[in-house]
Amino acid sequence: MTAALSGFRGLKVQILLQAKKSQPITAKELSSAFRVSANAVRRHLKELEAEGLVEYRRERRGVGAPAFAYRLTPRGEALFPNRYEEALTALLAHVEERAGRGEVDRLFADQFQARADHLKRELGDQPVELRLERLVRDLSDEGYMAEWSSENGAIRLAEHHCAIRAIAGRYPEICAAEKRFISEVLAAEVERRTHITEGSNACEYTVSVAAPRQPGEHAGAAKREQA
Repeated sequence: MTAALSGFRGLKVQILLQAKKSQPITAKELSSAFRVSANAVRRHLKELEAEGLVEYRRERRGVGAPAFAYRLTPRGEALFPNRYEEALTALLAHVEERAGRGEVDRLFADQFQARADHLKRELGDQPVELRLERLVRDLSDEGYMAEWSSENGAIRLAEHHCAIRAIAGRYPEICAAEKRFISEVLAAEVERRTHITEGSNACEYTVSVAAPRQPGEHAGAAKREQA
């Protein structure tokens, strides 16, 4: 939880976190997620609206009458950290002016490569699940609200907050460098499915781990190539 969110308690902070992850979201959906009454959720939503942290609009969800769907306001979004964003943006602009855009790209690549090398040394040959746990912990500590899940063998990695959104908008190279970083740390193929800078609620990746080579497979392949 961020320092700004620490001023909230109980269901109210849960609503803010869930809204960040799944906005726009209805009171009914929040009620189901937290297993409390819709009236309790609406009471907290009304208070958060009065504080200027959430807003709503009517949206049609399937059949029936439109429902009130809530999302965070800019003030609500500001509860989630964007560490050093303003200072770093100014620094990168200075580097670009002095040395060109290519130097900015190299800075991103070098930074992520150093982080990847450190994590790979730490993780060794651990399975992808443990690699994901370690990566998610690091990303969340940096303010990215990261989580991973697996269903029917499909692995999904999501970042629900971009701690450097303004930088990513101006320098998309950093997003490409992050994708390479994730792939290298996980020793897996990574594909970005959604992107916060394009209006999505999260940057979502699918992770594909290569199947282990079967005994004798390499030798058989070599013989076929020689033939």
